[in-house]
Amino acid sequence: MSAIAGRALLALALVAGLARAIPSADAAPSSDAAEILGEWETKDHDGVFRIMKCGSEICGDLVGLSYTKDVPKDHAGHSECGLRMLTGFTPDPQDAGHWNGHILDPDSGHVYHARIWVSSSGALKLRGFVAVPLFGETETWTRFTGRIGPECRLP
Repeated sequence: MSAIAGRALLALALVAGLARAIPSADAAPSSDAAEILGEWETKDHDGVFRIMKCGSEICGDLVGLSYTKDVPKDHAGHSECGLRMLTGFTPDPQDAGHWNGHILDPDSGHVYHARIWVSSSGALKLRGFVAVPLFGETETWTRFTGRIGPECRLP
């Protein structure tokens, strides 16, 4: 996902001492998992993820990218267009409306823990972390309503 929000999210999650507060009152989750499904634009407007059902789990593919030359490539040299970066999300039995799974860092190939939920304002919250959520970073994504061009290019 190149310089896309997920990369920054994961890099920040790795930095020791980035303990952040657990989500604020604005981040109160919705109880409807269907609200998570759909297309979401990253906070920097340089990536779009399609979040969908994958069997009994939720997953997400990178379907929109902002780039000027060639389609960005992952650590193995494969196109990031259509790359499944969110995997294995299942409901958190102790926290209604939250889903726990994993996020892929396409630069390194490393997979990290992640949580997703929809806030009371209708935004998607994604928290990537190493080991415990306290040591992570939360991003806010918004519904995407635009068009995606060939090869996942965003206008």
